[in-house]
Parts: sequence; C-alpha cells; structure tokens
Amino acid sequence: MKKNLPNLFFEKRLWKENFIVVGVDEVGRGALAGPITVGAVCFEPTSSLEAMKRLEKIGINDSKKIAPKKRIVLAKIIKQIALAYDTISLSNFEINRLGLVKVNEKAVRQVVAKIEKKLNIGQKLYLLTDAFSIKYIKRVGLKNQKAIIHGDCVSLSIAAASIIAKVERDSLMIKMNQRYSYYQWFKNKGYGTKNHIEAIKKYGPSRFHRNLFLRKIIEGN
Repeated sequence: MKKNLPNLFFEKRLWKENFIVVGVDEVGRGALAGPITVGAVCFEPTSSLEAMKRLEKIGINDSKKIAPKKRIVLAKIIKQIALAYDTISLSNFEINRLGLVKVNEKAVRQVVAKIEKKLNIGQKLYLLTDAFSIKYIKRVGLKNQKAIIHGDCVSLSIAAASIIAKVERDSLMIKMNQRYSYYQWFKNKGYGTKNHIEAIKKYGPSRFHRNLFLRKIIEGN
C-alpha cells in the first residue's frame, strides 16, 4: 500500500489564481533549549513535476518522520529545486524575553520578508502554514494564508520548509553541544528527553535554556 506523502494539491489551485505560494513551518517549538527556527520554501509551478519526482523518490514527509541523513539529502534537493527558500532562527534569549508565541510570529514575518526580497516580483504571495496563522505580514495579511492541520504531511511546500528548518536547527544544536556536552544536545537537539532532564537537574540550566520551560523541572528537583 502506497503511503500518502505531501503533494502539491493546494499549491496547484493557488498557482491557477496567479499566486506565488510559500510554504512555512517552524521547528523547535517544544524544545527546552536552543532557538526556534522557521523555514520557508517557494516552488515554481513549471518545476513542480520534477520536484515531485525527485522528492517523492526519497520520501519527503514531515521532518520529524524522516531519518537525519535523509533530511540532509532532501534539504539539498529542495534548495536546488526551489524558486526561493530561507530560514530564520531566533534565540532562547528572545523566547525568554518575549514568549514563544511572539517569537514564532516574529520569525515567520522575517522569513517571509526575506523570501519576498529574493523573489522581487509583483505577484501576490499566499502562505501555506502548518496549522497556524500570523497577523500583520506585509502584502499577505490573514486573507492570503491557509493554516493546514498536519500541513507538513499534506503540502509539499510546508514539508520542504519543515525539512530545511529542521536541518538548520539541528546543525545549530550540534554546534552548541560542543560547549555543553553533558546535555547531549547533539542527540536530543534540546528536547526534553530523560537524559536531558537528568542533566538539567544535575548541572543546572545553561544560558541557552528556555527559563519558563524549565520551571516545573527545577521546582520538581
């Protein structure tokens, strides 16, 4: 039985209406440490068949369902095929100061602005997102957004955004692990695994941890 993989159903409908379609997704939302990273990918209608064949052959899907090595391969292909792509990472310092929701919204606005600058075209943008909508995005607004539940399993553009964001954030966490190896960020990527929580209780939080996220862990120590 063939697995249902992300496709271009929504993108094709919007291309017919002359929209430039941008898939957006974030990773690191539930982590205890490190940044939140938002990816954005825009595919060209004329390259859609080629994109589908190359990405489907490897098995593009929600980044969480793909092995790390396969994600890296897919990320390279996505960057070769995409009309435009980019990522934005905002630190735990901003999350501690502003809160996760506001930082996520800020990151989405920034990455969409970067994509728009790269495209440098007059057509309207339409965002496909993974079950969230963002207010106050210039030239987009809420009208030209579609929040798709489990979007990274449904839309090829969202899945691609998820993958490049995941690869970028994983790379950042591996670099941060060099200084704080006892948290095993190279392995858990800042998420609340048993070993990570035990290390926080033993060594205390680092400057890269999200303070609000640790309150229950520290209080329960």
